[in-house]
Amino acid sequence: MPKLPLLNYRYRVEISGLVVAGFSEVSGLEQEIEVEEFKEGGSDFVHHFPKGIKHSNLILKRGLSTSDELRKWYQEVLKAISHGSAIPKSSDIYISIIGPTGEDEIRFFIKSAYPIKWSGPQLNANGSDVAIETLELVHEGLVIT
Repeated sequence: MPKLPLLNYRYRVEISGLVVAGFSEVSGLEQEIEVEEFKEGGSDFVHHFPKGIKHSNLILKRGLSTSDELRKWYQEVLKAISHGSAIPKSSDIYISIIGPTGEDEIRFFIKSAYPIKWSGPQLNANGSDVAIETLELVHEGLVIT
């Protein structure tokens, strides 16, 4: 009997082993094998050779709150770079999709991530939406377990 597909709204994000406040959206869980094309003369045939792996930036969105651990991390990276550090403080991240029994069904391991962009909320005096902050991170790789 085939297993049911997992639902996209039951997940947990851990940064450096700590479960961080609930994110309303996680995107960028993708990787791609870059391919170089080589055209063989006379036969109109194209060979494809793998040349590397490309990872998308991880994007985390959540409601803006007084909990500032992510903003502090971003500020630490900014400070390190402004003082000439070539290697910002990175953290490993686990993103778990939770199954119907509450157990982790699939885990994404994001290696050595650090923030490269923080975006504050869009404010609107006529609105009533939650103020959302966005953190964009680069990393050294994605492993699915």
